[in-house]
Amino acid sequence: RNAQTIVGLHRAERRGAESPGETAPSTTLSTVRLITWNVNSLRARLPRVLALLERERPDFLLLQETKLLDRDFPFLEIQAAGYHAVTYGQAPFNGVAILSRAEPGVVTTGFPDDPISDEARVIAATFGELTTISAYVVNGRDLTDPMYDVKLVWLDALHAWIAESFDPGDTIVIAGDFNITPDDRDVYDPDLLSGQVHHSDAERGRVAALLDWGFVDLLRIHDDQSGPFTWWDYRGGAFHRGLGLRIDLILGTRSLAERCTEVRVDRNERRPTAGEGKPSDHAPVIAEFTDR
Repeated sequence: RNAQTIVGLHRAERRGAESPGETAPSTTLSTVRLITWNVNSLRARLPRVLALLERERPDFLLLQETKLLDRDFPFLEIQAAGYHAVTYGQAPFNGVAILSRAEPGVVTTGFPDDPISDEARVIAATFGELTTISAYVVNGRDLTDPMYDVKLVWLDALHAWIAESFDPGDTIVIAGDFNITPDDRDVYDPDLLSGQVHHSDAERGRVAALLDWGFVDLLRIHDDQSGPFTWWDYRGGAFHRGLGLRIDLILGTRSLAERCTEVRVDRNERRPTAGEGKPSDHAPVIAEFTDR
């Protein structure tokens, strides 16, 4: 089935642990739901991931910082929840994955000319004509750190791969932890953090270049105000003080943007009391798409 069918798919609410790709017999919704979430260790966050799958029943869940080798990925638990999983694992850092209710087609990991190709940061999977890309962008550490320059080269290589492999008219979503605030609305205190890593003109310019190529920042279709934030430091009570950043993005090409009806941040998932165990320092970002 083509991307039009996937994005306009009539979702059936799933109860219990169906086999991956199986549809429960009660048709209730006509939207497709995609979530991106930096879980900051899937081993530590697995109960919360399974709870999210049960609560939101997404069609796609893109994960970053799984911090697991592929052989240690909880495939059985994910399958019991009704999902396929493709992974690009690494430990004790990095690691990305795509969970889906439909079986993926072509799966690729990494991209050409990656300056740190030994790090598991990008995985892509096709579903008909739809391509989903889960990305964990290099942090950069500090503007004076060599990893900052690596980050810029990495972003340039990522852009080059996208531009060479796809067309803006294709149906593509790239989502994940970009470790960049696209503009001052995405920062709790723009004056305080101006010019620092995550907020520098060079980093923001790389995001702007992806938008110029043909992606749309899907949240900004629906919300042009300050925030909502997706990351809060564990230290200093940052979450409760509202000291957050929006660095987790869902970028879609125009064909997806035209059918995107909502993007929201599950801020409650960041609360210590919202689930089992310690929360990730990132909140899930949820996008919904419907028929034209």
